[in-house]
Amino acid sequence: MRLMMILFSMIGTALAGSGIVLVLTLGYGTLWPIVSVAVLGAALALPVSWLIARELG
Repeated sequence: MRLMMILFSMIGTALAGSGIVLVLTLGYGTLWPIVSVAVLGAALALPVSWLIARELG
């Protein structure tokens, strides 16, 4: 669990940041698209970090 949370902090930041860059590049510079992809990136980071932590641990 501890490894998963450490991985989540890095993976969540990377996925949310990549999504925000993608949305801004596509020209959607308003609040809701940016918040939506940030939340989506954080939500996707949970199972990804769990899978990686399970493989490492």
